[in-house]
Amino acid sequence: MSVAVILPARLKSTRLPNKLLLEAAGKTILEHTVGRAREAQAASNGMITRVLVAADDEKLIAAAKRAGVEAVMTDPNHTSGTDRIAEAARSVREDIVVNLQADEPEIDPSCIVCVAALLAGQRAPRASMATLAVPIHDEQTWRAPNVVKVVVTKEGCALYFSRAPIPFVRDERDAAAWTMDGKRVYGLHHLGIYAYRREFLLAYKSLPESRLEKLERLEQLRALEAGHTIAVAVVAGNPPGIDTPDDYEAFCKRLAHRTTHKGQVTNG
Repeated sequence: MSVAVILPARLKSTRLPNKLLLEAAGKTILEHTVGRAREAQAASNGMITRVLVAADDEKLIAAAKRAGVEAVMTDPNHTSGTDRIAEAARSVREDIVVNLQADEPEIDPSCIVCVAALLAGQRAPRASMATLAVPIHDEQTWRAPNVVKVVVTKEGCALYFSRAPIPFVRDERDAAAWTMDGKRVYGLHHLGIYAYRREFLLAYKSLPESRLEKLERLEQLRALEAGHTIAVAVVAGNPPGIDTPDDYEAFCKRLAHRTTHKGQVTNG
């Protein structure tokens, strides 16, 4: 199966205006994220055949082209990234579409390959969607309502997503037995990257908004409540996206540090 990685790119942002066009080390945030997608494409052994930016502004189109990928203009009135990539997906022929948030300039390319492979391979033949999660090793993160948690079956399919601390720990002795790499695990933190079978993505908007989706404000619950399967892979970790001025400043510092360190190693 072939895979298209589509980045929904919206110019306006409430907490950090025009964040995708902010620069770090001579490239915009969008260009950095596109670079990660291109690295994933190169590492995918031909599985990822297209990287595409679905934008709502000509400035974003220009940035995408500078990064060396295709870009299409989409309706500026879309209310979600899912709607934006669904519009762009009508023009592609790939079997699977990965929704990569454009404000993830430090995403590990292997995560992009991993989420695509869940649907492209034989692991989840019945799944309509796929996504990723990372272990939560501290109680504060597990209890934070802005951190979306997911519980999965032993086969790796999502049972439920919630902002609540799930699974609930009734017996501390049982909880202490759940470890990964020698560390206690409180739960799984859901990452906001998805892969969709193209036909499901095109039909997704026709699904009615579900009761659980409204309560939790989590769009993926629409698919679960309608009876669709979401495959989940657990990965080691993933750096944060860019949502606030502090996130942007921290990213710039990390990038400068890596660039300086790389230069020192090369010069040495």
